[in-house]
Amino acid sequence: MLIGLSVLFAGLLSFDAYGQTPGASLIPTDGGASAAQHFDPLGKPPSKFTIELRNGQKAELPFADKRDFDEAKRGFIAEPPYTKIMADAGHVAWDMASYGWLLTGKDFESIHPSLQRQAVLNMAYGLYEVVPGRIYQVRGYDLANISFIKGDTGWIVFDPLTAQETARAALEFINDKLGKRPVVGVVYSHSHVDHFGGVRGVVDEADATSGKVMLIAPEGFLQEAIAENVLAGNAMSRRTQWQYAVLLQRGPHGHVDQAIGKNVANGNTGLIAPNRLVGKNIEEITLDGVKMVFQNAPDTEAPVEMNTYFPQFKALWTSEIITGTVHNIYTLRGARVRNALNWSKEINEALYKFGQEADVMFASHSWPRWGNARIQEVLRAQRDAYANLNNQALHYANWGVTLNEIHNVYEVPKSLRDQWAVRSYHGDVQNNSRAVINRFLGHYDGNPVNLIPLSPKDSAPLYVEMMGGPAKIVAKSEELLGQGKYLLATEILNKLVFAEPHNQQARRLLADAYEQLGYRAESTSVRNSFLQGAFELRNGLPGGVPPRSTGPDVVRAMSTEQWLDFIGISMDPKKADGIRFTINLATPDNGEQHAIEMSNATLTNIKGFQAKNPDLTVTVNRSDLNQVMMGQASFDDLLASGKARFEGDRSGFDRLRAILVQFTPDFEILPGTATKASTLGPKPFEVRDLVDYD
Repeated sequence: MLIGLSVLFAGLLSFDAYGQTPGASLIPTDGGASAAQHFDPLGKPPSKFTIELRNGQKAELPFADKRDFDEAKRGFIAEPPYTKIMADAGHVAWDMASYGWLLTGKDFESIHPSLQRQAVLNMAYGLYEVVPGRIYQVRGYDLANISFIKGDTGWIVFDPLTAQETARAALEFINDKLGKRPVVGVVYSHSHVDHFGGVRGVVDEADATSGKVMLIAPEGFLQEAIAENVLAGNAMSRRTQWQYAVLLQRGPHGHVDQAIGKNVANGNTGLIAPNRLVGKNIEEITLDGVKMVFQNAPDTEAPVEMNTYFPQFKALWTSEIITGTVHNIYTLRGARVRNALNWSKEINEALYKFGQEADVMFASHSWPRWGNARIQEVLRAQRDAYANLNNQALHYANWGVTLNEIHNVYEVPKSLRDQWAVRSYHGDVQNNSRAVINRFLGHYDGNPVNLIPLSPKDSAPLYVEMMGGPAKIVAKSEELLGQGKYLLATEILNKLVFAEPHNQQARRLLADAYEQLGYRAESTSVRNSFLQGAFELRNGLPGGVPPRSTGPDVVRAMSTEQWLDFIGISMDPKKADGIRFTINLATPDNGEQHAIEMSNATLTNIKGFQAKNPDLTVTVNRSDLNQVMMGQASFDDLLASGKARFEGDRSGFDRLRAILVQFTPDFEILPGTATKASTLGPKPFEVRDLVDYD
């Protein structure tokens, strides 16, 4: 509330965080020490050790089971005559042809064989029929699928994708093929942006506000759609660049898939508030002649999420709780650890409530499964995968196996490894096992040496000195690389890179090791993280991170309390000591009041209260405050126009304004990667409100 603030959506709301086309060749041009010393846009080839490992993996996988391919093709109606969807701003929002090389039939040695199989399955593109005459999906238009339920008079849309442009194109395509029908309802299955961000492509807000179109969501949706990424949003944005590999070219040595879909559409993201919330565990809603039985399943893949059963059609919609992969218990972009045990229990409830009679099961990602036996097979496999992960990790934890050991101990049972439905394409087995222990026992492993660990930049010089210096580390790492011992090589090279960030030989060798580890990974998140790391080690970061504004929807949905909490985080703590004030904030148009205090170098707020003797009282309508939050007006502008009123001493307000800083998602993850344009430190303040995908 304190200056001409801007709420700009970057990173997670616009994957194209550097203002570049995804997959473009990005080389820093600042001439700094991190500039490219080796750049190969195609990547280096897989080593003989990686190829040998891949051949062994391929021999162990159940490639004879081709049911997924049959199911992915079933119900196909038509493919659109285009492969690109343009954004309203003029750039390419979606380009399915950029992954066309996956359909050549070639066996790529730089891709895990299981992941290549999944990447091919995710090439489905066009309109598909799920239940004859009643349920359809448009696939391959975004990270998620958009589903259309045919009611008596119109469409009920389930999960309208990430971007307005791709959702609009999907609606136009199905109307063109099956006859134009109005949208009478929209369902947001959960609080991740690829399931609601394209809503303006299928619905006019006035129709939602009037109730002409019913917008259904689980209770708590609006809060969770905003909350998960506000307070640590900038850090999540930077880390998402690694998990989704925004700098990599699309090809066998770069980005191949995102496990639950090809990629994320780069278009306009919006949000229209739901007008019908599902609060009960099981709740029925009939809309346009379609009966929907909702199963609330919170604390699973998202904080709020729900499955839907259609008894008329014997069709079970499983949102993102059950798809074609084991999901993240801990997502590498950073988020609260998810509840694997509860996830398993919610799947079990779906199995027993609906899975005994369902004839088809479909979801917001992947492809449907048909036949009751097949549905129960997949439900049980997914249920058991999450339960086994939870139970086995905690079994070993109770024997003293720690967070830093469990990933080398936990093993997926062979009966689950042999089922494609529970391979770890999105989540990662090793990372997920660590997440379970972290959820129950936290980050500390019980060893006091890890209570106050040194920062890597502080400990690395000692390691390098004790190992005999850079030359010995380089020589040993080259020996390890020559033996295919890539993890061991990274262990010592990482120390050298932190001790000597501009040691180009060390950076090159660490990048080579990362690259081979990426080629071996079945999980897209792991593959992307290693390959993105190799890219940044070789090339640094592109110069500059221009912010991009994508609209006011999420700002309007963010509570004033969330915004004030973020301001408290954005304050430079080293400059805050000694500043004291109390501000009362009143927003008459929504009847809210907040008391804001600055004391002990800490900014706090409380909703529903007013301080007795404030230094300053600020009165402004929330609708006008939105303009400040989006950077379209400053408080001084609102004061001049009479839209805001200050009463009292504003000196504390002005002092706070002077110590707010801007976060940008270009900080170093590995040392020596920042360009001159992305140096760290205080900048003009800017709120970044982010919404996540997974």
